[in-house]
Amino acid sequence: MNAIKMTSKRLAPFYMVLLMLTGCAVGPDFKDPVVEAPEAYRTAAMPTGAVEDLKWWTLFEDPLLYDLVTTALENNRDLKIALSRIEQARATVGFTRADQYPRLDGEAGARTGNVNGGSRSPDTQSTVYLAAPLNWEIDFWGKFKRSTEAARDDLMASEYGLKAVQLALISDVVRTYHQLLDFHRRLAISESTLTSRIESLKIIQQRFDKGIISELDVNQAQIQKEIAAGAIPLYQRSIAKTENGLAILLGRLPETVRIKKNLRGTPPPDIPVGLPANILTRRPDILQASYLLKAQTERIGVAEALRLPAISLTGTLGIASTDLGAVTTEGGVWSIGGRLLGPIVDFSKNKRRVEIEEQKTQQALYQYENTVLTAFREVDDALAEIATYRDELAAIDRQQKAAKNANDLSKERYDKGVSSYLEVLETERTLFSAELQQSDLQQQYRNAYVNLYKALGGGWVNQADRNEQTEPERPMNATTQLAPTAVNVIE
Repeated sequence: MNAIKMTSKRLAPFYMVLLMLTGCAVGPDFKDPVVEAPEAYRTAAMPTGAVEDLKWWTLFEDPLLYDLVTTALENNRDLKIALSRIEQARATVGFTRADQYPRLDGEAGARTGNVNGGSRSPDTQSTVYLAAPLNWEIDFWGKFKRSTEAARDDLMASEYGLKAVQLALISDVVRTYHQLLDFHRRLAISESTLTSRIESLKIIQQRFDKGIISELDVNQAQIQKEIAAGAIPLYQRSIAKTENGLAILLGRLPETVRIKKNLRGTPPPDIPVGLPANILTRRPDILQASYLLKAQTERIGVAEALRLPAISLTGTLGIASTDLGAVTTEGGVWSIGGRLLGPIVDFSKNKRRVEIEEQKTQQALYQYENTVLTAFREVDDALAEIATYRDELAAIDRQQKAAKNANDLSKERYDKGVSSYLEVLETERTLFSAELQQSDLQQQYRNAYVNLYKALGGGWVNQADRNEQTEPERPMNATTQLAPTAVNVIE
């Protein structure tokens, strides 16, 4: 028993040092927030596997779109900013972690004079010294540990932030491209309609010159021709502005884009979306918000630790002399000590710091919950868009066919003198409107799939995955290329 007591006494200093080194981390530990997820979406969906790495934009089977997305992932400035933020966060982790370890500095100095410690000396004194002061604040309350963990969480948040920017960028490129296709189709429809109405105006003018019809029919035909002519510069302007917006996404100067004339594009097949709860582990913005919440929770512990005394060890090892020539021969100097520094009266400043961090944490929690709610809404919206746009597009397709047939019949009736030209005008307006609406619904239908994949959090493209690809996988037999200067439309 005595031997045990002697051993305990001998190890007591070791236990004290170990306790000082490990300490205890004050403040709350992070717990995953509990969120309520719906059991199913409003629109029925099949179970699915992971879609994070699926390059969903290839499902549109458009080689030019593939090139556009690849270019954007390489050159987009917002993406480069997100990459830089990751490096900044990684450097911050090392910067913060360094506070846990002792700091050793180098110090040297020389002085001469007859003042020492505020008192005048009858003799002139000269001093030269070279020392290595050491300072180490023991992380007894876990302040530095909490700070380092918060920095690591910020790093993870920045990495998921990059994925979120990447996913948004891909979606924006695909949506903008589909909008560009839509404007090209509308331009082609307007040009075709203008050509048709010019021919009709010629025929109407000839009949008027022969006195067969009234001038009213000529004026009506002129109005319809100018309506079609006025639509052409509208869509030319829309094409130019859309191409400029696409160029910004690609990280390039404004340029034209080579597309195939009247390219309809292929909508993806039906997409299995899985269970709603899967979004919590798949959406990068949700994961980013989760890590930001965890980092902010750690900062409460940092604020709590600042209310408690700081324990520091200090020491100095060096040489000093009153004669420069004897600085290496008069022996060394050393000192070691400890310091306890803590707040006594600070008028609740440190307490208020804790309250500030607690409220910031509450705000981060609300932000996380709002991100989750928004994710569920976006998925449900996209599923509803796909289902309803499909039905709406089918209806407008039938309407366009009927309008085309009605327009042909009305022209035959007018030529035979059975009906007035007003009937022809009405069917032409209906056909023109149906064709433009059909083009618009086509791009909205395809972009509904884009919205769904973005809402599901799919399509992350890791740099390592891209580096493994020696030859990029291109859909179809791609021959279309981007060019700095190109003809707007190629046959």
